[in-house]
Amino acid sequence: MTANDILKDVKNRKFKPLYLLHGEEPYFIDHISNYMESHILSDAEKGFNQTVLYGKDTDIMAVLNAAKRYPMMADYQVIIVKEAQDMKWGKEDGDKKGINPVLSYLENPLSSTILVFCYKYGKFDKRKKAYKAIDKNGLIFESASLYDNKIPAWIESYVADKKYRISAQAAAMLCEYLGNDLSKIANELDKLMLNIAAGQEIGLKDIQDNIGISKEYNVFELQSALVKRDVLKANQIINYFEANPKANPIVLVLGNLNNFFSKVLLYHYVKDKSPQNVARELGVNPYFIKDYEQAARNFDYYRSTQIIGWLREYDLKSKGVNSNASHGELLKELVFKVLH
Repeated sequence: MTANDILKDVKNRKFKPLYLLHGEEPYFIDHISNYMESHILSDAEKGFNQTVLYGKDTDIMAVLNAAKRYPMMADYQVIIVKEAQDMKWGKEDGDKKGINPVLSYLENPLSSTILVFCYKYGKFDKRKKAYKAIDKNGLIFESASLYDNKIPAWIESYVADKKYRISAQAAAMLCEYLGNDLSKIANELDKLMLNIAAGQEIGLKDIQDNIGISKEYNVFELQSALVKRDVLKANQIINYFEANPKANPIVLVLGNLNNFFSKVLLYHYVKDKSPQNVARELGVNPYFIKDYEQAARNFDYYRSTQIIGWLREYDLKSKGVNSNASHGELLKELVFKVLH
């Protein structure tokens, strides 16, 4: 079951007494739990019937004691345990009589209580009896991290749900610039859409104007200058980066270049060089294939491997390993090596 499936059921007032939302990607867990917190109960009902707890400040017995209460002047009570990965879940062996109060409740939960565990940044141990009990009597959702090549499509879907469109180039730039942090991407898109008319397509200029990416001096223009072996442009961009380190942190620059040249190296391995196959093998939008074709012509297999090695070397240097040079100096050295 997907996050959208769960939200659809909640909107249709189809509830489970137990929910375990767990996994590496926190965005979907927060998205589901925030919607439940806002929409299951009316504002009048929330005062007596909604409880939000935090894992580090509670334990499983406190949660269960709250779950055993009956709602007041409402059909349901809602209990949401955020950061449940920090909560003490207790032992599964039970007391001397073999009775485990946690399993007793999870195996026979109150139908009038909606108990939601938000277990983030990792998977709940599927071997535990608690997992099996929730799976049998409630609903378990695993929030898996998206692969980098899936994020542009997620961006397109996200803006489509809000009645907007976004160009493939703009989605790819946003992904490359912000990485795979879905919460950060969604937050930036929400702010961006406040300044754009509904239904309008979000383009590169909108991303550049609203998300702090310089039109001429950004990591994508640096990447393009390196591909074209444009020494003057590459050095202009590096000088801009040196003067604006907060807007262009070296970790972002090196990360993006490493991602790009890793795909250039992979391009050399691909036998079928048709655009459709290359796009599939590299996990990129077909619009950008021409960039990888040109890069592969200018940087052969050996050179691509060498560049990736330099990127890793300068990543270590930027962290102070065997170097006390400034980030600007390191980028200048790196670009010189790549282009000469």
